Amino acid sequence: MKKFALIFIAVLMQAGISSAQQAPAPSKVTTFDQLFSKEKPVTAKRGVHMHLTGLPPTPDRFVQLLKIFAAARYNCVVIEWEDMFPWTIEKRFRSSFAYTPDDIRRFCKVAKELNLELIPEVQCLGHMETPLSTPGYEHLREVASNSSGINPLNPKSRELIQAMVDDVLKLMPDVKQFHLGGDEARTLGKNPETKAYMEKHGKGALYLNHVGPILDNLNQRNIRPILWHDMMCDWDSKALKSLAARCDLMVWGYGGHPDNAAGHHNTKYIKRFQEHGVTQWGATAYKGAETTPERHTSDRPVVSERVENATAWVDVSGRYKLKGIVATGWSRWSVDTMQCVPIDAALDTLVAIGVILHDGKLPAGGVDACVDALEELDEKERFLACKKLMERMTSLRRNGWKVVRQAREHLTLCLRDPRRTSARNPAQGYKAVGHMNGIVRQSQRVGDQMRATFKDLLPSESIEEYIATRLGPFKDELDDINEKAKALK
Repeated sequence: MKKFALIFIAVLMQAGISSAQQAPAPSKVTTFDQLFSKEKPVTAKRGVHMHLTGLPPTPDRFVQLLKIFAAARYNCVVIEWEDMFPWTIEKRFRSSFAYTPDDIRRFCKVAKELNLELIPEVQCLGHMETPLSTPGYEHLREVASNSSGINPLNPKSRELIQAMVDDVLKLMPDVKQFHLGGDEARTLGKNPETKAYMEKHGKGALYLNHVGPILDNLNQRNIRPILWHDMMCDWDSKALKSLAARCDLMVWGYGGHPDNAAGHHNTKYIKRFQEHGVTQWGATAYKGAETTPERHTSDRPVVSERVENATAWVDVSGRYKLKGIVATGWSRWSVDTMQCVPIDAALDTLVAIGVILHDGKLPAGGVDACVDALEELDEKERFLACKKLMERMTSLRRNGWKVVRQAREHLTLCLRDPRRTSARNPAQGYKAVGHMNGIVRQSQRVGDQMRATFKDLLPSESIEEYIATRLGPFKDELDDINEKAKALK
């Protein structure tokens, strides 16, 4: 009996040991401060960019995002206002859910409290679709059929840009830098008049004839302008030296290492600009900059690509003594294309790049540690929900379009050759329609989930546009396929 009791006790003790071994260890909460290992940042100016022409945060969410930026040790925010600014020069430039003047003042107040420098951005040459698509402004286009580029030789063009800059400065009077965009002006020199001017005086002279007085106006107000770099790569020395005295250039490149990049993304242009005395920034991306066409409307960033590119820019910045690096966050590839990647589904890359710009590398624990740190601001659970939903959205879209292709191909076969089994017995053989029905039902569920998950983070109008453009076409395809399939009955 005694022997039995001892054995029983030993079994209980072993069971207790086993249970203790299997019990999960208390989770270690990573704080934002724990992400950083260096006291002195490797990059002085560490910027994050907000592209507000698609998926703009609600006013309250904008404030919360500023707190996330500060926690990730960004120290400046480039805000590309687009149609979200409460324009007074032309109210038709506003979105129906644009921020109010009080919203802008609130953003400025919170940013100041968080030691975040705000840098507004207004486009000055290309990407002008918002104003140039507004009735009454078509005459300012360089090419009548293209609303992206403004005519640099029309005096009214410069007046419009200056008025937009002044409008912004009325609500943001304390800014020290002002981004004027100026990139991807693909219509420049396409008008016979501008072409003749460029052939006679040079591309740089044409550009500066339009933008130069705006740069000078900002300098007179002790505001340093910034322009994207891509339009200046083939400028002559005279134009580059004139530019260097008046503004900074922000060199952008989102794929791999700039040393190995093609075209204007290559560091050879940084070297050339440096030789002409141009102050430069670098620009990586935390979202909306995937490097293949099929990813232009992605629902999630490719994390490894974003990390690799940001780390490369830190290397370039150190070698060429760049003024700073900005992590851009594109919401559309141009203002008239589909939205891509909500900010709230990209907080992992946003925080990770903040650490990289500060320390030069990912923290111990990698991107997962950056996600864990979001818990400190009560953001982790919500981010993971957004991330999971966007991954499901991507999978559904990929599978959905595969099913559409199969259904279209099978339907064409049946209509062209009635001898096929599916044509003789559509109910048995034409299964793709059933698969399409399944995709549509899944789309409806995912749409409802997005409405719930992104409520209060994005305007309802933006959410509905996202759902409609990504998932709505599947219902359209199903209706069209069903209509054509009637011929098989």
